[in-house]
Amino acid sequence: MERMFAVRRTDAVLLLVAVVWGSSYLVAKSATDVLPVLAVLFARYALGALACGAVVLVRRRAWTRTEVRAGLLLGVTQAAVLVLETYGVAHTSAAHAGLLISLTIVLTPPLDRTRSPLPARFYAAALLCVLAVGLIGAGGDGGLGLPRGGDLLVLGAALVRAGHVALVGRVTARHRVDPLHLTTVQMVTGTALVLPCAAPYLGDLAASDAATGSRLLYLALLCSLFAFLAQTWAVQRTSASRASLLLGTEPVWAVATGLLVGGEHLTAWAAAGAALMLAGTYWGQAVERAHRDEGAARDPADAGKALARRVPAP
Repeated sequence: MERMFAVRRTDAVLLLVAVVWGSSYLVAKSATDVLPVLAVLFARYALGALACGAVVLVRRRAWTRTEVRAGLLLGVTQAAVLVLETYGVAHTSAAHAGLLISLTIVLTPPLDRTRSPLPARFYAAALLCVLAVGLIGAGGDGGLGLPRGGDLLVLGAALVRAGHVALVGRVTARHRVDPLHLTTVQMVTGTALVLPCAAPYLGDLAASDAATGSRLLYLALLCSLFAFLAQTWAVQRTSASRASLLLGTEPVWAVATGLLVGGEHLTAWAAAGAALMLAGTYWGQAVERAHRDEGAARDPADAGKALARRVPAP
């Protein structure tokens, strides 16, 4: 009974992380409706950096040069993801953004050179996702048409995010790093990169109301710090397959939040694309997971490496 409770508690934590990440698109969109995108980005980075720094001070663990160097590089790629994603969600729906960013799931494994070549079934699933992208992006209110600019920006964010996750995989495969240290350096780097461009909007940020401030705190503390720490705690207590399955529900929660809370809607074409995207990403995820498990069975040292490669959604 105690073991079953522990399993359910771990599953609940992972599911909560997926819900928080899924809701981040609507929260970011709501924040950018009243503040410039750069002001939102700076607040999210700065608040997140302060929170990470506070946790690091409490833990008092030694730093390594690798953590600092890798964190600086990953901070640049993560900032590129956040800029593209936040500008994109400001010009499209939260539901579209959550679905399109999930393309990262099938874009990342082919970029991961630490793995053996993927089976053909994986690329069939990826092709299904590409078709889904076309339907989601072109399914406007009047039927099929040209994709919106915001959709294209989110697609760019998915591409860069796939490269970012693959880079995290290489770093964690070659070096032993503290994930919290790595995240802290990334947040500080992002703050430094965004500040010069966000400086003209700091007055708008200071004058924002309580509702907007709560959205910014949600993005920084829940979508970044809490999600990261909760994910790290949970994946140490479950299997890679179970963790990836639960965390992979993020696009479902993004759509649900956009439709039920944000009052958004999907056209028939976009709904068909959403169904294909979810089917393609889950299929691709299952194929990649089975391929990874086969490799881990042959080389036990590789078991569990994939857990470190799942980074918090920006």
